[in-house]
Amino acid sequence: MFRHVPVRRPRPDGGLFIGTLMGKRKDVKPRLVEYLVDDLVMRPIVTDLMGREWVAGGGDRATERRALDQFIDFWHCMGYDFVRFEQGLSFTKHHLSAPDAAIGSAKLRSWADEHRGTIVSWDDFGKYPWPKVEEFDFFPLEYVSSHLPDGMGFITCHAGGPFEQVSQIFSLEGMCIAVYDDPGLVRAVAEKVGELMTAFYRHLLDLPNLLAIFPGDDMGFRTGTMVSPAHLRDFILPWHKRFAAMAHERGLPYFLHSCGNILPIIDDLISDVRIDGKHSFEDAIIPIQEFQERFGDRIAVLGGVDVDLLAAGSPQAVREHTRLLMETCGERGRFAVGSGSSIASYIPVENYVSMLDEALDFRGGA
Repeated sequence: MFRHVPVRRPRPDGGLFIGTLMGKRKDVKPRLVEYLVDDLVMRPIVTDLMGREWVAGGGDRATERRALDQFIDFWHCMGYDFVRFEQGLSFTKHHLSAPDAAIGSAKLRSWADEHRGTIVSWDDFGKYPWPKVEEFDFFPLEYVSSHLPDGMGFITCHAGGPFEQVSQIFSLEGMCIAVYDDPGLVRAVAEKVGELMTAFYRHLLDLPNLLAIFPGDDMGFRTGTMVSPAHLRDFILPWHKRFAAMAHERGLPYFLHSCGNILPIIDDLISDVRIDGKHSFEDAIIPIQEFQERFGDRIAVLGGVDVDLLAAGSPQAVREHTRLLMETCGERGRFAVGSGSSIASYIPVENYVSMLDEALDFRGGA
């Protein structure tokens, strides 16, 4: 059924991936990109397509190494030029949870409480248990970045961007109130989060084989930004600007994954923050082809296969749309193909692999 996946003789080329997205290589057909792949999708690929025993994470260091080796092998055999692996500091927040509705999942799906924050006053701010970067276990990041197959690069970030962290510490509702009632408190929380993330990035930027910094910070919903563009410019975007500058100082691109409609701040992200590429596209907001027509001469575009299609469409429909993007966005350049957001637990394995298989077929196999 699948002509090219898993790739029998992978030939990853991290430098080619970055060169294509940065417009330095215009003679190369689009490479593959992905943000996250859920274990529920990854596991049957590892066991059924790759023919290996699944190794669950956790436990002692030996088991952790085996799970990380498996993670690396997955990205390698699926045809990617890099491994994207993220971790981040743990900020205390209120969460809600429910059983994951994906078929076959036994996990709980959790999300931030939008109404109840852990910081709602200056007293809360003074008592908040801020994480310490010096106590963070960087072993998994260090292991993955130093155990890559020849040619593969490493892409990473702090898991959860500054907007996600600040809005979840306050709760979204609490932040929306605080930006008017006590903007000084919002600024203090944003500065504390930003400084901790800055220290975290200093460590990440010393990791070997690093190709790019590629964070996620969901700042939008279907019709607009989660808070006003003015408040994002005031409290959040300066931190992305700092992180991007840190990456650029090392000669690395700064790609941004941000779900929702962030068109009201896209000029800020391109001209002021200086992102090098945008990821996360939803056809109901703006198809990647249209976004590329408007902004593709300034930044790279990544992904683009709508998650609704991946989740509910047929494998043939996924193949047809993947080829369409390869032919249109790929022809213009500075494009890598993948999901519009991520490979979530509810995306059928066959659809995900069909997307990869069709893209590799368009490229000539590898």
